[in-house]
Formats: sequence, C-alpha cells, structure tokens
Amino acid sequence: MIRTNSKRGRAALMVAHCAGMVDLVALPVWVGALIAQYRFDARQAGLLATLFLVGAVCASLVLAPRFNRLNDRLVATLGFGAAALGFGIASTTADFGVLAALHALCGVAAGSALSVTHGTIARSGHPHRLFALVGIALGVFAIAFLGATPRAVAAAGGPVLFQVFAGVMTVGALVAALAFPVADAADDAHAPVKAGAPIPRVVWFGIVGIACMGLVQSMTFSFLERVGSDRGFGLQAVTGVLIALGVVNLFPAALAALLEKRLTARTVMLVGPVVQALLVVAIMNSTVFAPYAAAASVFAAVMIFSHIFAFGLLARLDRSGRAMAATPAMLMIGAAIGPVLGGTLVKAFDYGSLSAAALSIAAVAVFCFSRIPSTAAAAVQQEALA
Repeated sequence: MIRTNSKRGRAALMVAHCAGMVDLVALPVWVGALIAQYRFDARQAGLLATLFLVGAVCASLVLAPRFNRLNDRLVATLGFGAAALGFGIASTTADFGVLAALHALCGVAAGSALSVTHGTIARSGHPHRLFALVGIALGVFAIAFLGATPRAVAAAGGPVLFQVFAGVMTVGALVAALAFPVADAADDAHAPVKAGAPIPRVVWFGIVGIACMGLVQSMTFSFLERVGSDRGFGLQAVTGVLIALGVVNLFPAALAALLEKRLTARTVMLVGPVVQALLVVAIMNSTVFAPYAAAASVFAAVMIFSHIFAFGLLARLDRSGRAMAATPAMLMIGAAIGPVLGGTLVKAFDYGSLSAAALSIAAVAVFCFSRIPSTAAAAVQQEALA
C-alpha cells in the first residue's frame, strides 16, 4: 500500500497536481492560441476555456462530499485517461461546437482526478508542507510548458496545444495507475472527525474567498499574452515574460513551506487578494513593457503563495478532507467565470476594465477571509459560540 508520506506517493501527487492544474499554467497560451490560431474572438476563446473549468467544477462538487468512499487511484487514472483522449480528439478539429463539447468533457475528467488528488493531500499528516511540495512541482512544470509550448504553437499551429495537453494527461494517468497513494486516516487527536460531521461553517468563507482569487487569476491570466501582444511588445518579449513567470513560480511554494511558522495563514490570506488586484492594475494599464513584465512575472506567484496557506489552514479546520477535495471547485468556480467574463469586458470596454473588476472582487475576498480564525482551536470555539 502506497502512502502519502512515501517517495512514490509524493511523486504521484506532484504529477497529478501538475496535470490537473494545467489551466493555471496554460491559460494565456490556451486563450491566445484559440484567438490567434483558430480565429475565435475573445468571448468565444474565453468561453471554451470556461467550459473546461465548469466541467472541473461540476466534477469536484459531485465527488468531494463522497471523497471518503471513493477508490482514489481508479478515479485519478480514469479521469486523466479520459482527459487525454478528449484532448487528442480536440487536436483533430477546428469546429467550435465540437471543441466546446470536448472542453467540457475534458474538464469533468481532469476535475475528477484533481479532486481526489487534493483530498488525498488534505488527509496527509502535514497538508501545508505537502501542498507546498506539489506547488514547487507545478512551478517546474510551468517553466517547461511556457518555455516550449508558445513557440511550438506559433510554428506548427493550434492542434499542437491540444496534443501537448493530451500528453500531459497521459503521463498523469500512467503515474496515477502505478503509484497513486491511499489517503491517510483522519486520526488527528486535536481535531477528531466524526462520521458524517458537517464541514465547519467558517470553512465556507474560505471557499468563497479562494473562488474570488481564482476568478481574478483566470480573468487576468487568460489575457496576459494577448494584452502584451496587442500593446506591441512582440512575441519574443511576451514569451520571455511567460518563461520568467514560470521561473518565479518555483519560489512561492518553497517560500510558503519555509515561512509556515513565521506567518499566520489568516494574515497571508488577507493581504493576498489586495496584492493580486494591484498587479492586475499594472498589467492591464501599462503601455510600457517594463511595468507589464514585472507585474506579469510575479502575478501567478501571489495566488500560489496565498493558496498554500489557505489550503493548510482549511485542511486543519476540516480534517475529513472533504472540503479540500473540493479545491478544484474552489479554484475553478471562479476560474470558470474568469475567461468569459474577461473576454466580455475586454470586448466591450478594453483591457483596462479588468482592473476595476479585480479591485471589486478583491474586496469580497478580503471580507470572506476576515471571517476565518487563525487556528483550528479558535474555529472550534467560534463554532461552539455560534
């Protein structure tokens, strides 16, 4: 039996996290390719990405409450396998309707696999540290993906993007079949889990706050490449920014692991949405390359760093693993709205409108995170007094 604290188990979770979170890395290339290579407008391109994310949300919402009754390895293997097949078929067509259906189906498949992945991480002995580890793996994956894929798509056409996605999902399926670990027993003496116990109410505020950050992330990230290109910065310069973004993404997860005992999760969660929104203002309103490049290169890092602290705290608040099994829904229910919302705003009001939207959404996120106590013990006391 492979456990989450084994080398094989951790490696499998790292690969599964990278495959399931491919949208976090790929959105600017994804939406950019749909516009530049397939000649869809901003709203259509955003809608296709949104359909993938909506599929992932639906899968996560269905599976998360049943997490403790699932065969996690089977779900992960079949989920990534089905996504690989769907993306392979997507590489053979340019029909919008067919691509829409395939995006939705691939989202359901990948979201199912990612849901059991995050539930398994949450049930580990040290969820903050393990989630930071898979975050580091995602940063390494981002460098490889963003360094190679934009040039490959520009040189060989849009189908290459879906072929790359299919390859990533195939690797995820194979690794899951061979080494996906069994979720640890929820036996934390300080936070005992009763069968059928409801998820603490304060956790729901965290879920909404993370969804808000996911919305800002995807709304902005979807048009990160396009705004740079439309401002005349050039393919080489914009690709360089994406590579820099991937390099920077190596550090926030490691930094989150190192600072776990030095920073309170609640403080990080309150500051994160504000910094994220201010970066959107810089990215979408800069007509000079340097401010755009600086803000864009650290943009995703803010979400990664904040989310690790949020994941660790919420996993301690709900030791059943069910809430964190819904992590894909938390991230993607906001992220699902992001591409189509961003596309609609850009089409109607230009890129600057994304700044006002980001600031408004950040205010909601800060309010939600302000309702979460700093420790699990404080949460238990707060629940008792409620």
